[in-house]
Amino acid sequence: MEQLAAQLAENPLLYTLIALSLLLSLSWLGNWIVKRILLVALFRALRASPLGEVRQGDDLDFIARLANVVPALIISEGILYVPGLPEALVTVVSNVSRAFTVVTVAMAISHVLTLVNQLYERRPDAQNKPIKGYLQLLKLVVYVVATILMVALLLDRSPLILLSGLGAMAAVLMLIFQDTLLSLVASVQISSNDIIRVGDWVEMPQLNADGSVIDVALHTVKVQNWDKTITTIPTRRFITDPFKNWRGMQESGGRRIKRSLMIDQQSVRFLDEGEKTSLRRFRLLQDYLEQKQQEIEGWNARLQEQGRETVNTRRITNLGTFRAYVERYLRHHTQIHQDMTLIVRQMAPTPEGLPLEIYCFTATTAWVAYEGIQADIFDHLLAIIPEFGLRLFQQPSGQDMRTLARGLHAAEAA
Repeated sequence: MEQLAAQLAENPLLYTLIALSLLLSLSWLGNWIVKRILLVALFRALRASPLGEVRQGDDLDFIARLANVVPALIISEGILYVPGLPEALVTVVSNVSRAFTVVTVAMAISHVLTLVNQLYERRPDAQNKPIKGYLQLLKLVVYVVATILMVALLLDRSPLILLSGLGAMAAVLMLIFQDTLLSLVASVQISSNDIIRVGDWVEMPQLNADGSVIDVALHTVKVQNWDKTITTIPTRRFITDPFKNWRGMQESGGRRIKRSLMIDQQSVRFLDEGEKTSLRRFRLLQDYLEQKQQEIEGWNARLQEQGRETVNTRRITNLGTFRAYVERYLRHHTQIHQDMTLIVRQMAPTPEGLPLEIYCFTATTAWVAYEGIQADIFDHLLAIIPEFGLRLFQQPSGQDMRTLARGLHAAEAA
């Protein structure tokens, strides 16, 4: 042993190489032990953790990141005991290793926060109170602190010296991080006031956004439009700009139908006795016609002598009867929500006809089912309206003009 020490003393370069080799071997051994033994045990403990079920696709990169801390610490401390190295080189290697340790720990913390968000999103109430924005803010703080520590280690200065200079840079930092600060305030307001959630249908026409919210982050909110494109919106825009959230409709259990039938006003008239008898075939109109007839007869009886003139009496109209039929049809429709507003009303006449508006709510909010119910209702009304002697208004089509031209041509030929 004394002979080996003497030989090493005579060959300082060999002594240095052997010490470096031992240091590198020790750092590799430390890395192997951590990855193969300690981190495997940590991974198994996480899978059995009561805090949340860890799955195969979860972000567990922080385990590999932490494994790199051990060799970096061994090198940063062990390099001080390697003989024959220049002092400047020892300082540089030690400081770089420590800075690498800081970066590794910061990245590991970032991955841990990502894992926390993944576990939190599996909770039933996670969509109502997302925490992704807050975790992103924590990541930003971690990286800022890590950057300060790295610069201090690389310059071999105290971090307090760097922090003392931040006061003078406060205005610059406020300018640089103004978007982050505004987004943070917006995220707090969105979360506390429950303005939007993941899964909400939102509509913001000024930004061409109309679809479902798929992600609420610190700086941005992602909306998947119905054409499957994705619109990325700054979070603060949901505080400063108007938008429509359809969550209320989805939670109510009913979706509104508001559409008008344009009645040709020239087809509106009184019903004669034959038409009344014919309309009594409609099960939905039997009670209405009987009650209406009794009401009108009572009214007309009070007119006495004046009631002999038809123009002075009340009579049943085909439009009023059709309106009563539509209302009763909707009242008996199994797919219409009977506990919500249901109105069949006349609107102000227009050059395109007399609007008869149907205002009601379906018993489902599903888009496809809603469109099917709405189409079935208007299919039926469009087909049955001639039974009441009414016509729908429609702009003349090319076929109408050709028919008119043929009629005129035939009249001229005759």
